[in-house]
Amino acid sequence: MNSLTRNETRALARTVLELDVNNHAGVMSHVCGLFSRRAYNVEGILCMPVGMGSTSRIWLMVNEDGRLDQMVKQLEKLEDVLAVRRHGTEHEVFERLEEFFR
Repeated sequence: MNSLTRNETRALARTVLELDVNNHAGVMSHVCGLFSRRAYNVEGILCMPVGMGSTSRIWLMVNEDGRLDQMVKQLEKLEDVLAVRRHGTEHEVFERLEEFFR
């Protein structure tokens, strides 16, 4: 699975994961490390503080495959992850960015 060509990777369905996390140093490293250790590619990342800045929201665009359910369960176990929601590729955050870069 790790030897997919660029065209094959583009053909996979994508999902946007929306995470609410505590906002402090190292949280993004823990989230990205989870994906890295499992050789699960992240296609896009966007992160912004929420409200007064004690929490942040992270959007991850990932390829949909058989491991995604397990990845979501692992994310939910991380101490600083408060909530995880799944959206389709058409989620407006990445849709607007893709229009900008065309």
